[in-house]
Amino acid sequence: MELKEEMVSQQTVYEGIIVNVRRDKARLLDGRITNREVVEHPGGVAVFALDEENRVTLVRQFRYPMGETVLELPAGKLEPGEDPREGALRELAEETGLEPKTFLSMGESFSSPGIFAEKIHLFFARDLVRGNGHPDDGEFLEVLQVPYDQVLDMVRRGEIKDGKTLAGILKASLLMQEGKA
Repeated sequence: MELKEEMVSQQTVYEGIIVNVRRDKARLLDGRITNREVVEHPGGVAVFALDEENRVTLVRQFRYPMGETVLELPAGKLEPGEDPREGALRELAEETGLEPKTFLSMGESFSSPGIFAEKIHLFFARDLVRGNGHPDDGEFLEVLQVPYDQVLDMVRRGEIKDGKTLAGILKASLLMQEGKA
């Protein structure tokens, strides 16, 4: 059985700076028509950066929708048509000043596929060259270098809550266990 819904119609109900919102009608497998709401997003990137001392680079920043400060991998929004690899290198440099000599794709993650059309491209960075970060205007963050084992403990204790960061840590950990990163 092919599990696929067919889009019958779509209507943009909101056009924003970063996201657009659509209200679609979709045909279900049994032929019935239902409503679907979709938040369109250009996609993003996140980078698991591990230095020579086995420390992971994290950023701490206030996230307005959650009303709290969040620990995350360096990450950001892709520009329309931007190559994910280039976007990830750009975001890593902007937020942290780091430039990797080794840069591996770790695949993709969907933020919340029931409503968000956002794909996050995950990367693993090693052999880091340090420089000066230059966050975007209005972007305030703190860059942290956290020992890898401590990052895993923070995940266990629930101190890291961001989905892309959890996915990036998991994928990087598996690559490291397999000796592929």
